[in-house]
Amino acid sequence: METIKNYIEANKQRFLDELFDILRFPSVSADPQYKESVLKTADYIKARLIDAGADKVEVCPTAGYPIVYGEKIIDPSLPTVVVYGHYDVQPADPLELWHTPPFEPTVKITEEHPEGAIYARGACDDKGQMYMHVKAFELMMKTNTLPCNVKFMIEGEEEVGSSNLATFVKANKERLKGDVVLISDTSMIANDVPSIECGLRGLAYMEVEVVGPNRDLHSGVYGGAVANPATILAKMIASLHDENNHITIPGFYDKVIELSDAERAEMAKQPFSEEAYKKDLNIDEVWGEKGYTSIERTSIRPTLEVNGIWSGYIGEGAKTVLPSKANAKISMRLVPGQNSDEISDLFKAHFEKIAPKYVKVKVSAHHGGEPVVTPTDSVPFKAASKAMEESFGKKPIPTRGGGSIPIVALFEKELGLKSVLMGFGLDSDALHSPNEKYGLFNYYKGIETIPLFFKHYAEMTK
Repeated sequence: METIKNYIEANKQRFLDELFDILRFPSVSADPQYKESVLKTADYIKARLIDAGADKVEVCPTAGYPIVYGEKIIDPSLPTVVVYGHYDVQPADPLELWHTPPFEPTVKITEEHPEGAIYARGACDDKGQMYMHVKAFELMMKTNTLPCNVKFMIEGEEEVGSSNLATFVKANKERLKGDVVLISDTSMIANDVPSIECGLRGLAYMEVEVVGPNRDLHSGVYGGAVANPATILAKMIASLHDENNHITIPGFYDKVIELSDAERAEMAKQPFSEEAYKKDLNIDEVWGEKGYTSIERTSIRPTLEVNGIWSGYIGEGAKTVLPSKANAKISMRLVPGQNSDEISDLFKAHFEKIAPKYVKVKVSAHHGGEPVVTPTDSVPFKAASKAMEESFGKKPIPTRGGGSIPIVALFEKELGLKSVLMGFGLDSDALHSPNEKYGLFNYYKGIETIPLFFKHYAEMTK
């Protein structure tokens, strides 16, 4: 531990400067105008992996954005850890809500982060967390303490569904051969309450379009006689939840695996303050499916949320228009037992069925992923737990995450590897939102903890 702490202290500013360099690249995979920046980010990570001591480092092309691969095989007889991360980020919109420029990282002191937090798009998701692994690897290489083999696979399309990662994995099974996948793209309960996620929800992401008349109409001349697609879409979306906030799509819950009372009681032991939760979000009350707590609603229960909705005139001033169409993007988080393709089909059939005759609807599926549960009695999980206990001074709590990392199921299916979800972010770090941040404490603590995982994992697999 002393060696780890000394190396981090001696290189602290450089570690931060390099992360700032990465954060300045607007590597938004969803928007083609940022293509060059996404590619430059991949090149930068390649260079840093080489500097850290990795071999066979290359930017591997795909049909979309490339995957950065690198490895260090010190002894083929030793176990191999496959490190996964992503260098692409969500769009920064709406820009006007950012307190500082999203691609100019800024450190600010906050109540939650008294040591300072880095404000930038991708600071936590996932550039900051991904780069911890590069720096932890450098630390182990420079101090001659790398105890097992390591392979890096860092992609550029996670935020748009990892559409080309499956092809890459299937084509490179021998190259990606390993014993466990290590991922830091999740959160923990608090800086003084470490935790490790042992489950993630799946995802089914849809887009819907409701079309009325063949053109935008004058709302005075036609209003009252022609159905307004915006109004109809709003009513259709509202009908997707009942008075108990239960999703109304027939068959939606049929295959949900319910947790036992004992399992729910264990979940309830997690430290959670609903008052602090409401204060952080500046809301008066929580909302969700009747009969479940906020922790359960965001982890073990499926959800349906509108991610975006648009129609008609939204510019400055007024325009009295009856729009010809209305659109929405809708995501459903899934839990064990549910399948993204089946849920997408159920959603499509239901949405088309509830559409009134005075409009036409189009439903398209974007991308999806399957829910996963990782074992807490495995050697990799125990190694991660021991590592966090050593660095934080207390044993981490196993939790279920509300987000989705579809590639976890992919790695298990194609490579036969379980994943360890050892994240260091906080739920309050505004992932996917304006003013995303990542604590300096969390960044350096991750670099400190990752070598301990390698140490304990190597010792426990002898």
